[in-house]
This record gives sequence, C-alpha cells and structure tokens, in this order.
Amino acid sequence: MSIEAIGPVNDDQPESNDELYERFTFTIDKGQEPYRIDKFLMNRLEGATRNKLQRAINSGLVLVNNKEVKQNYKVKPYDQIVIYSDLSPESTEVVPENIPLNIVFEDDDIIIINKPAGMVVHPGSGNYNGTLLNGIAWYLQQKIPDISEDVLPRFGLVHRIDKNTSGLLVLAKNEKAMRHLAKQFYDHTVKRKYIALVWGDVENDSGTIVAHVGRNLRHRKLFEAYPEGDHGKEAITHYSVLERFNYVTLLQCILETGRTHQIRVHMKHIGHPLFNDDFYGGDKIVKGTIFSKYKQFVDNCFMICQRQALHAKTLGFIHPVTGNEVFFETELPKDISQVIEKWRNYVRTIRD
Repeated sequence: MSIEAIGPVNDDQPESNDELYERFTFTIDKGQEPYRIDKFLMNRLEGATRNKLQRAINSGLVLVNNKEVKQNYKVKPYDQIVIYSDLSPESTEVVPENIPLNIVFEDDDIIIINKPAGMVVHPGSGNYNGTLLNGIAWYLQQKIPDISEDVLPRFGLVHRIDKNTSGLLVLAKNEKAMRHLAKQFYDHTVKRKYIALVWGDVENDSGTIVAHVGRNLRHRKLFEAYPEGDHGKEAITHYSVLERFNYVTLLQCILETGRTHQIRVHMKHIGHPLFNDDFYGGDKIVKGTIFSKYKQFVDNCFMICQRQALHAKTLGFIHPVTGNEVFFETELPKDISQVIEKWRNYVRTIRD
C-alpha cells in the first residue's frame, strides 16, 4: 500500500471530510521488538515519509488497538494497527463543472467566495461532483486553459468549511499565493469571525474556550473536545454575545486555531450546541418550555434553517503579493437571518 492512499492530512484546514475509510490494517508479529510507530510504518508502507506519517498519527488517522497514539509510541507484538483516510478509495480527481459561484472578490492572485450552505468544498466521501472545487476548476480553466492540479494543487484551496456552514473562503490562483496563504493558516494569523446561534442563555458576555479537538474515539465521523489535551490538537475559540433570546443566544466566534468542527465541538463542550446541528445535539429542543406551542415554534425554525446556524462572516489576511492586510465581509444568509428575526419576535411576545 502506498502512503498516498492515506491522503493529504492537514488539521490546520478548518474543515475536512467527515467520512473516514479504513485503508490498511495489520497485526504486529509476535517477535517484533519495540519500535517507534512512525519509523515502523515507514518500513511497511510504500512511499511513506516520516513527516506524512507523523501528520496522520497526530490527526488520529492511525489507531493501535482501537486507540489513538502519539508518534513516539513503540509497537509491541500482537498490536492491531488500523490506518484511516478521509479520501474515498474511488478517484477523487477534480472534474471541472460549470457551477455558479458567488465570487466576492478576485484579482490576479486570490479569489474570495461566499459558499452557500449545502455545498461541499472538496470532492470525496461520496461527493464527487457539484463541489466548490469542481466549479473553481471549470472557472479557472476558462481563463487559464492549461491549468490543472499538477500546476496548482487542489486548484488553490488552502482551507475548508463544512458542507452545511455558509460563508467566506479564500483560494489562491497561483503557487506563490497558495504557499503564502497556507503559511498564514498554519501560523494561525488569518482573522476569521463566525456568527453562530446556539442553544441556551450563555452565562458570560464573552469568553474563551480552550480544549483540544480530535476525532471521537468511538464514532470516527464525530469530533470531541479534550480539555485535558490528551487527544487531538490545541483549539482556541473566543466568543462574545451579540444578542440574547432567552432560550438561544446569538454569538460572534473568533477562531484562534482552525480545527475541524471546532466551533461546533467547543459550543457543545460548554453546553451550548449550535441551533439545529444534527451532529452535535442541536437538532432537538435543548432549552425552553414544555408547551406544544413552543415546540411548534422551534420546529418552524428548524424548517427555515435546515442546518447548523453557523456562518463564516469575516475573513482577513495579508495579501500574498501586495503585503497589505485585507478584510472581506458578507451578510448573513437568508435562512439564519429569518430564524434570528423569529426569535426576536418570540421574545417580544413573551415580554408583552
């Protein structure tokens, strides 16, 4: 098996595929001497490099006896090793498609896109067409006919957001811009503000959540907060209250780090899952009354906003060529803004 089958692991991209595929599994021989797992796998996997393996291990894609391990773990006789990938065994080649894109800004080096909820960013996990990257590939090829993934890896994609999260993404149009932007994401210097509607009346007007985020050890599609730092990677989310509606709260969240599902996992961790987040318990009534009228009201809100109420509103970074700091901002999408207005009216009704 080639190490390439593990796929491009990069936890510094905010959102990655939720689906995981078991790509390689084996049992250590009974006579195996203790040996660091990264070095051991380098000798077992074709084309493996220590850097790729360490990234896979740190991302929780390598399990030993059904548990995540550190890269300095030493394998023992009869250890069961499983390697996962977020790439489907099927081809994930990006096929250009003429897909409408909401381009907020474009110059010779970058493209800013306002992604709608429901659009997958990158092909994979059963979504091989209709993704944002399929659309970008077609769009760029109209301007640069000989462009390909060999010329510009992933057609300039340097970060992702969830399928059902809306908002701003930046893509590079050349390799120099891509390297520059990727380093800013790696260094956590990109400024990102999200708007989130969460369940419950958040106690403090502002706060910071510090808890590692990593894959759930049992349900590999889900992520979990690890406040003791025993799994996953460091994750820091700053939040402030924008508006209170008794049973839900409107927040602004600023990411200091960018881990997969970070805001969703952190909010669940402090007891305030995102409104209608079906992965993390927000798709049912978490706070409120037992009256049927209230249940009907919440169901109506769920019908309007049929996904987690999370929007990537602001994106700021250093332009890779001009060196100037640039900021982009987009309005809340209709589904979230309508639900917020319904909660405003509901609170007014209670007070009156």
